[in-house]
Amino acid sequence: MTSRRDFLAAAAAAGAYLGIGQKILGQSTTTGRALDGSSEYGFAPGLIYLNTGSAGPTPRLVLEKTVQAWTELEKNPVHNEYSVDGVLGWVEKARASAAKFLGCSSDELLITRSTSEAMNTVAQSTRLKAGDRVLMTNQEHEGGSDCWRYLAERRGVVVDEVTIPYGESDPQAIVQRVADAIRPETRVISVSHILFTTGLRMPVAEISKLARSRNLLCVVDGAQACGSTPIDVKALGCHAYATTGHKWLMGPKGVGMLYISSDAGEDIKPVQWMGGKKYVDNSVGVGPLPLVVGLGAAIDIANERGVAKIEEHNKALRKRAYDGLSQIAGVKMMSLPSGPLTSSLVSIAIPDRYNSRQMLEKLRNKYQIVTRELGKTHFN
Repeated sequence: MTSRRDFLAAAAAAGAYLGIGQKILGQSTTTGRALDGSSEYGFAPGLIYLNTGSAGPTPRLVLEKTVQAWTELEKNPVHNEYSVDGVLGWVEKARASAAKFLGCSSDELLITRSTSEAMNTVAQSTRLKAGDRVLMTNQEHEGGSDCWRYLAERRGVVVDEVTIPYGESDPQAIVQRVADAIRPETRVISVSHILFTTGLRMPVAEISKLARSRNLLCVVDGAQACGSTPIDVKALGCHAYATTGHKWLMGPKGVGMLYISSDAGEDIKPVQWMGGKKYVDNSVGVGPLPLVVGLGAAIDIANERGVAKIEEHNKALRKRAYDGLSQIAGVKMMSLPSGPLTSSLVSIAIPDRYNSRQMLEKLRNKYQIVTRELGKTHFN
């Protein structure tokens, strides 16, 4: 459809997070760190990486902190796993940083393996029974929706979907659609902070307010928000917020976070907290301590740069991507052009005569460009 040069000029920001795409743009950050793929990141030579929304590349500094923690752990495994003056102390410090990063207390934060595991934990920790209903949008990622479908199979819970039209730019219209879809049996509203399909930023605070006014739980899938936009779970007002460290935050793969509001009470009570709200406990077991230390290092980098500044940087990259992609004949823009409901993600639909999977493979194999194919099922 286009030359490699034209595509790069158009798509440089499609998945960019500070350093991702810097090889194209040749820009630097206010910190003065080198951000080309050969320095801060361990990219293969020549790789153009535009898929941070799936898995962000972990900076070398974070990897070093993770390996350091693992090396220290193995010097005296039992001591370092269970004593706060060992590696467990580093973990608890990282957990406190993660809680502060999300705007909650450590007692409200559960470390998980991923957003999906966090969402699964929430669903399985509720008291939902047969006939109770869960309301979500038609654009939820499977990692945030399969947990409710599991309850539908195992407990007889009913899952409803509210359609969010592509191109919707009115937050009040979105909230009204959600309100209109609530039924007497609805117990939970489950939505994404940022839709993975188009990057639409959902009006979560307003939806949470609506849920609370109806005495419903509000659960948020924040996979695409953490690291790309400032998060304050208290301001959002949700009862639970699930997210990951391995996407825009660029932490180690295999570590996530789950906020459960203290006022959720008995409505969301994970088994991991049976023995207390600790990272290592008999009801939790021993998790990947080194990865949590790496998560803390990734949060330190994000705090050093400033998430608000990261978001502004991404907006400029996003605009370049949107403007360039929209000029390609036959391409349909699935994301909004601008405005408060946009995020770092940009999605396009190519003409039906092209096979998106084959195009993805050609970009990767011939041009070393890594991006993502969503598939038609997510755009029906």
